[in-house]
Amino acid sequence: MDTPTDTPTDTPTGAPAGRRRSALVHSTSSAPLGRLPDRAAHLSLGEMGERFARRHLVAQGLVPLDRNWRCELGELDLVVLDGSVVVAVEVKTRRDVNHGHPVEAVGEEKLARLHRLAWRWQQDHGVRATGVRVDVVGVVWPRRGRPQLTHLRGVA
Repeated sequence: MDTPTDTPTDTPTGAPAGRRRSALVHSTSSAPLGRLPDRAAHLSLGEMGERFARRHLVAQGLVPLDRNWRCELGELDLVVLDGSVVVAVEVKTRRDVNHGHPVEAVGEEKLARLHRLAWRWQQDHGVRATGVRVDVVGVVWPRRGRPQLTHLRGVA
């Protein structure tokens, strides 16, 4: 996994270090956003995190377009529309932060790939948007207690 290499002084709490940010919004939510279906017991931690993230994004007014889209360049966890902007969303889910917050697992190379994938998705689907953005959603889902969600918008 990619990891940041330097730590700027303006990094918000819980944000990945070593990144240039545009229009960064950091939010943490422990609100349940509704219950996951009872069948969630058989889902992987990653799948649970993606579903939780999707519900959060919908609650924020974003419109889901695609999930787990793949091409030879890689995969996009979620693709959503924010107004007229296509947003590629990388979701990282962990049980705890013992080895760092989940958003810290998204490094510069991964972000560059996500930007390329977002443009490719838009091209392949014939979507004409005013722009493309990459968001990172980190979910800490402890074995007991509510999951904590961090949404970083416009990570570049």
